[in-house]
Amino acid sequence: MKSFFTYSVFFIFFLSLSQNMSPETLLDKAIAYHDPNGNWKTFNETFTVEMTTPKSTKRTSSISINLPAEYFSVSATKDTVSTTYTLNKGKCTMRYNGKAIKPSAAKQKNMTCDRATLYKDYYSYLYGLPMKLKDTGTNLSNNVEKKSFKDKDYLVLKVTYDEAVGSDVWYFYFNPKTYAMEIYQFFKTDDNGKEKQDSGEYILLSEETLLNGIKIPKIRAWYYNKDDKYLGTDTLVEK
Repeated sequence: MKSFFTYSVFFIFFLSLSQNMSPETLLDKAIAYHDPNGNWKTFNETFTVEMTTPKSTKRTSSISINLPAEYFSVSATKDTVSTTYTLNKGKCTMRYNGKAIKPSAAKQKNMTCDRATLYKDYYSYLYGLPMKLKDTGTNLSNNVEKKSFKDKDYLVLKVTYDEAVGSDVWYFYFNPKTYAMEIYQFFKTDDNGKEKQDSGEYILLSEETLLNGIKIPKIRAWYYNKDDKYLGTDTLVEK
């Protein structure tokens, strides 16, 4: 009886949180948890990520992001092949197995400067969350949702983007006690902007490490929304 009473009190409290808190307030609380000193704007770190996927060998990536210097670099090694993409104030350079490679030769190895930009945007976005949700072109929903995922309750932000930024619909799941970001999920949209429920993926975040004084999820496990099929795991390797 006591446990039921405790759960009921928490549920009522949890429901009132989602009803009374604005999306902007929830985002601010989440950012205060992950980046309490506002360090993201001056982020300057090099870190290593290991990617493991079923039936494939491990890929190890060394990633450098220096936002004030407008510098990004990722060097990935898988089996006996290594590739490096660097953007320095917008100037693109590439290396293959440690040697500089010209764009014409790089294209034959499926390496392009467009891919370099894609990697920069990808890593800056994922490792800059939830702070990146303050970026121009990001649109928060009108209310905070309450959802359960894997038998755990969350406060959820629905996020869409201006057409120039992206067409996917994202959901960010925050711990209702600490406001830590623990899951994110995205869906593709059809020509009318409606979510395609059999599309997209969800990403489970676990553990944390500090980079530049920011609490960064250490482990990201990726799954399809459609059938919960496991895709792979990115693990931030601490030195």
